[in-house]
Amino acid sequence: MAFENYKFPYTKEDEKIAPWLNSYGDVPFHLEYPDYSMYQAVVESCKKTPDFPAICFQNKNTDYKTLIARIDKTAKALSGLGIKEGDVVTVCLPNVPQAVMLLYAINSIGAVASMIHPLSAVGEIRFYLKEANSRTIITLDQFYGKICEVRKGSDLEHIIIARVSDALTPVKACAYKLLKERKFPKVNEDGCVIKWKNFIKKADSCKKDPKVEKHGKDIAVILFSGGTTGTSKGIQLTNLNFNALSIQTATMSHEKIPTMTMLAAMPVFHGFGLGVCIHTVLSNCARSYLVPQVSVKGYSNLLKTAQPNLIAGVPTLYEGITRNQEMDGVDLSCLRGVFSGGDSLSIELKKKIDKFLADHKATVRVREGYGTTECVTASCLTPYNKEKEGSIGLPFPDTYYKICKPGTQEECPYGEEGEICLSGPSVMFGYIGHDDENAQTLQKHADGRIWLHTGDVGTMDEEGFIFFRQRIKRMIVVSGYNVYPSQLENIIDSLDEVHMSCCIGVPDSYKMHKVKAFVTLTPGVKPSDEIKEKILDACRKNIAKWAVPYDIEFRDDLPKTLVGKVAYRVLEEEEEAKLKAQKA
Repeated sequence: MAFENYKFPYTKEDEKIAPWLNSYGDVPFHLEYPDYSMYQAVVESCKKTPDFPAICFQNKNTDYKTLIARIDKTAKALSGLGIKEGDVVTVCLPNVPQAVMLLYAINSIGAVASMIHPLSAVGEIRFYLKEANSRTIITLDQFYGKICEVRKGSDLEHIIIARVSDALTPVKACAYKLLKERKFPKVNEDGCVIKWKNFIKKADSCKKDPKVEKHGKDIAVILFSGGTTGTSKGIQLTNLNFNALSIQTATMSHEKIPTMTMLAAMPVFHGFGLGVCIHTVLSNCARSYLVPQVSVKGYSNLLKTAQPNLIAGVPTLYEGITRNQEMDGVDLSCLRGVFSGGDSLSIELKKKIDKFLADHKATVRVREGYGTTECVTASCLTPYNKEKEGSIGLPFPDTYYKICKPGTQEECPYGEEGEICLSGPSVMFGYIGHDDENAQTLQKHADGRIWLHTGDVGTMDEEGFIFFRQRIKRMIVVSGYNVYPSQLENIIDSLDEVHMSCCIGVPDSYKMHKVKAFVTLTPGVKPSDEIKEKILDACRKNIAKWAVPYDIEFRDDLPKTLVGKVAYRVLEEEEEAKLKAQKA
């Protein structure tokens, strides 16, 4: 697969397919990557900086040696529970210390961590469990009621319930229990359900070290995304994928990462959050300041109080910060890297963010990245020494980009639009159980490399700068989260009153896009507020809240293409025309 085919000796021929090398400055294009696990990468950091804080949560620091000790104890607890090499463990947590400990503990015993959003709907979680063949899930007490519903339609054997208070100082834990946790459903332990503290005690029953030696090619993590067809599926990512990303990101940042602080606001179940804000930080002797719930106000406050050196976020977050009056006069000279990803950063917003940074004494500008979950996260970044308006930057070290005519392996001339294809050490192992799409997405080209066909349209100029244009695959990005219209349409179309539906993304000044549904009803059924509420209720029960349509428009008919498919682009154009008319 991809991990066997990325490395080629550097030759003059590379310059022909890597025109970006002349714009790389003093960043090396070829790097060395270790052949060990994600866990071992953090152990190596611990050897170098054992007393430096690895993570910070609610102002409570945990140094590297303590974190490793807790990871090792969590690994023993997993083993005591019966989890073994090759098993898949589902981590359904926000950015809390338990999520970090579990990620590396699971990895250390040779199991696979399936990272999912805790706000996912019951039906989605059941799908994720089945897709990954996982029978163990860890979540917070506030989601216990939902997981009990999930349990009814699944093969779950172990449900571990953690609490935020378990990771706080005694004083904060007491306050949190009184203000928050007493309102959550009471957890009833049984043969399947176990509280975190009792789970950790199972480490005592593990008499031998459960850690196993794993290598770069071994599967480490499963993340979920839409692939080229827009249908959610499990993406298998290796130790090499994450370790290479860590080394590439640190190198491309052109900063001395050790002992810096990264504000980890991007979620641990997202490639951006897991790959950059957690693993890149912890495998480079830096500190990850965990942010479990993001709001513009809360994030702005952390910028003031935590004074981080590195921040990463989606355009929506940055746009909100620039409008927050509480940031007036705040000194951000602490910042050494500001990175944007997860969605396209408009030229206008980039200018606004750069001005905001300059006005707040920051000496850096926002650097836009591009990537897909199929290569963990970013594989392209605005370089430290040069930027071009509208460009997403240059490929990462050891990562090759080419623009191909859609549906082919034929490379386009510079400046011509085509499908963005990339090859490198962060390219996924493959989708779970989707051989046809693996063959479509991971293609071996004539040069012998495995190329990831992203399903995105873009261009490359003569200097190797990449410009993102649009998505070939049909997907809506809402505040940095992927929404798959076909999944939403299946839910709406399942109602007896609905004949057909089509969901599109409508531009939004804050979320970048929001979801609108167009619905034709079954003959004899009249549009009404009751029908609209029934549709919305079905969506709320079966899909995450950010994917629920903000509006439903009833139509007598939907526009069709020549082959009879719903012409969703026509609906998008209609909405765009309405917005332009409103602004005129």
